Amino acid sequence: MFGVVSLACIAVIFISGLFLMFFYAPSSTPVVYRGGYEPLDGATMSKAMRSTLAISFEVQGGLLMRQAHHWAALLLPAALIMQLLTSFFTGAFRRPRRLGWVLLFLLLITALVGGWSGYALPDDMLSGTGLRIVEGIVLGIPVVGTWLSTLLFGGEFPGQIIEHLYPVHVAIVPALLIGLLALRIRAGYLQKPAQFAGRGRTEDNVVGVPVLPNAAARAGGLFLIVTAVILLVSATVTISPIWLYGPSSGGNASAGSQPDWYTGFLDGALRLVPPGWEFVWLGRTWTLAILVPLAVVGVYLAAVLLYPFVEEWITGDDRDHNILDRPRNTSTRTGIGVAGIVFYGALWGAGSADLVATHFHVGVESVVAFYQAAAVLGPALAFVVTRRVCLALQKKDRQILLHGYETGRIVRLPGGEYVEIHQPVDAHERWRLANTGDGTPVLARPDERGHVGLGARARAGLSRFFFEDRLTPIPPDELSQELRQLSDDDVDESAYEASIR
Repeated sequence: MFGVVSLACIAVIFISGLFLMFFYAPSSTPVVYRGGYEPLDGATMSKAMRSTLAISFEVQGGLLMRQAHHWAALLLPAALIMQLLTSFFTGAFRRPRRLGWVLLFLLLITALVGGWSGYALPDDMLSGTGLRIVEGIVLGIPVVGTWLSTLLFGGEFPGQIIEHLYPVHVAIVPALLIGLLALRIRAGYLQKPAQFAGRGRTEDNVVGVPVLPNAAARAGGLFLIVTAVILLVSATVTISPIWLYGPSSGGNASAGSQPDWYTGFLDGALRLVPPGWEFVWLGRTWTLAILVPLAVVGVYLAAVLLYPFVEEWITGDDRDHNILDRPRNTSTRTGIGVAGIVFYGALWGAGSADLVATHFHVGVESVVAFYQAAAVLGPALAFVVTRRVCLALQKKDRQILLHGYETGRIVRLPGGEYVEIHQPVDAHERWRLANTGDGTPVLARPDERGHVGLGARARAGLSRFFFEDRLTPIPPDELSQELRQLSDDDVDESAYEASIR
């Protein structure tokens, strides 16, 4: 259902954006403001900001459309990230749905580009500060940095950045969103959604609920609820009050400026690099304070995109999977996911290190040091703890599967012993608990020359690492024997209880 949330956000973004296009002027040409907001009367600003102020104060319903556009753009990346997380932890990215994972990731990147490009269009002091940071990052790239900055800004800052970003925001990003969304819907229709084990009507081999009317009614209702909530928040909660920030100025910076939440991890990555990380080589200054964060973030995003293919190579499992995994049963994958969340959270939190320092009255150096430690040590600690928790949950599930649920009913046996009656799980619950996967580590096998290559050894080592710390599935005959014994014990205890009564 997170897909429905994403679709509702996209619908609000498109409708409100179409409304705003009729009144927004994408121009950096300076003008003198003579509008309805008196504190800025006579101030020099760009036509872009002048038109944005007119939308906010002079166009009927304009402020509501602006804020709905912004709030929906903030919610869309959150919904897409939640889709990625649920797909990751349940193994929904495996064959035959790897294309769906790639499309979902590309949708997220497109949404981030769309949000960033729209963030700069009002041309207020906050967006101008963000653009100045972008210019510094681009200029810090050796060899091609100056050329990229000229291409992006059209000259010296601020250049023609509004005119360059506007086509990206209103043409390229919407076209990509529509195309990727259409491909994802088509892939979902052809492949059908995966299901958890133990759900559905097994007598006719049907899982889930019918599209009409059940699923359609649920999706339609959630779509309307999300749209209504966005409009309600937009009508009651102010966001991006550009009239308070004032017009953008190349020589000023907004104190306490923060990016929108979905790009906070990029800003945080820059803040975590220790000072003085640069050297001169080949007649150029190589600023590691920019290159290292760009490389780390690039590797992180590439790992998210390519993970389904990497896991398939490590496990050697190229089968089609229509049954989802319970996260506890794939402890290594779940640990990797939690470690990735912790790493992202450390970068994201570091993006507000200055505000944390001022609000909690601590030194900013201490805050940065904490987030540096969290980014380096946090993922490893989270991985280890998560795998231990998953293993404990697997043991608990096995105990329930073999011995049933605790009923809280205490029975005294004829010999004076007190025992608690356990209720065997039903067939669906038994199927869910017994479905723990059957993967085995890949072995390093020699090639035709009898040589075991380094790649084969690495793959075998990674495969053993992936499959360790998990309970092996119970053989079907042993499970049947245990369940028969449990049923016999339950009958005997019931007879004892009846005789006592």
